[in-house]
Amino acid sequence: MVQGTTSDAGKSTLVAALCRVLYRRGVRVAPFKPQNMALNSAVTIDGGEIGRAQAVQAQACGLESHTDMNPVLLKPNSNTGCQVIVHGKVVTNLEATGYHAYKPTAMRAVLASWQRLKSQFDCIVVEGAGSPAEINLRDNDIANMGFAEAVDCPVILIADIDRGGVFAHIVGTLALLSERERARVIGFVINRFRGDIALLQSGLDWLEQETGKPVLGVLPYLHGLHIEAEDAINPSPACERGDEDSGKLKIIVPVLPHISNHTDFDALRLHPDVDFQFVKMGEAIPSADLIILPGSKNVRGDLQYLRANGWEQVLTHHLRYGGKVLGICGGFQMLGSAMHDPYAIEGKSGSSAGFGWLDMETTLQPSKQLKRVAGKLAFADASVTGYEIHMGVSTGEAMQKPVLIIDGKPEGAMSQDNQIAGTYLHGLFDHEQACAAWLKWAGLQTQQPFSYEDLRNDELNRLADCVEQHLDWERLDQYL
Repeated sequence: MVQGTTSDAGKSTLVAALCRVLYRRGVRVAPFKPQNMALNSAVTIDGGEIGRAQAVQAQACGLESHTDMNPVLLKPNSNTGCQVIVHGKVVTNLEATGYHAYKPTAMRAVLASWQRLKSQFDCIVVEGAGSPAEINLRDNDIANMGFAEAVDCPVILIADIDRGGVFAHIVGTLALLSERERARVIGFVINRFRGDIALLQSGLDWLEQETGKPVLGVLPYLHGLHIEAEDAINPSPACERGDEDSGKLKIIVPVLPHISNHTDFDALRLHPDVDFQFVKMGEAIPSADLIILPGSKNVRGDLQYLRANGWEQVLTHHLRYGGKVLGICGGFQMLGSAMHDPYAIEGKSGSSAGFGWLDMETTLQPSKQLKRVAGKLAFADASVTGYEIHMGVSTGEAMQKPVLIIDGKPEGAMSQDNQIAGTYLHGLFDHEQACAAWLKWAGLQTQQPFSYEDLRNDELNRLADCVEQHLDWERLDQYL
């Protein structure tokens, strides 16, 4: 099990790397995360929903993702509440205190999934959540040491040196664990190191002497590494390269307070002909060829937030001067005339006026649509695959001009002037043919060949190569 001294220490990435290393060695390996809190999710082969990171880790193992790989998923829909998903299906909405009481039930689901995976695979690489040293969350813990203790699992502790204070993070985390939990930690991995390792050696020697535990490896900072994010929006790869080109197609996406599945845009962020930018609320809104409204876990609330931050005026001006607008999932719902939440699924029950650019209305339903789909674009000769995760049903005249044909049925909507489009499909840009067609619709006539699928696989191999080189496999192999 990989646990971290902090959130974003590198747990997801290290688990993906270990999975790919073992897969390349011919080991039957699977990923596992007992409890995940994230708004980036994926639809599994068994028709459920899990965290996006576990879907990536499954890919690293050469597997289709399955709900047993992430039996408990929490999707925040407010500052204190979340949707609780167990074995891929929504079971309830709970406030934080209510979920704390629900943990023993959740743990039974976690252990059931663990047993099923254990019977099918030679090795399971487990990812913790946040930090095991969160004192207020230790009671009934199912995400870190509580799970490791229950299944008798050895633990690697990973820390991010790029944040600073790496030795304090490691020693402080150990100090807050019980004696039994400290004994379970077999060693440390230091992540994202830049510079001359010789300058770090005295600190590594001190750490091993102070704790009595080995440093299993120091992983270098891999510039431009792309692994789909578990939840947080990472800095733009284009910005990291300092790559600016006025000849590229300019695409912007507002960062909504409850933005979900922002991994939809990874293929655009990395495309050589696209100048992509996430725009946070309060930042200056640049001009663009295409504005994409992303998915949201609280559509009415995020729509209100967009209006309060001047986006309605920006979008209106953008459309008046010929710009294109695309809405995905929650962003699609915002483009209609109204949104209704009679069952209080995303907050207080009620209705909100949409932007009104597509003649349709959306009503949220208690049952969530979860499915993988394949079809073709209605406006171009291109096949498309993706997945749907939504609780809304949209109806209206706008649906008579779809953007997709899925299993022979129309999906999404396109305005009569072809300026505005919307769809429930996630993963629109992941496949080369569909991505090229969407970019052409947005105004990019000449494009370089670009396969996001190949890049994603190459990056997993690049990561695995690094981990093979820099970890102490002689020590690790006895546990694996």
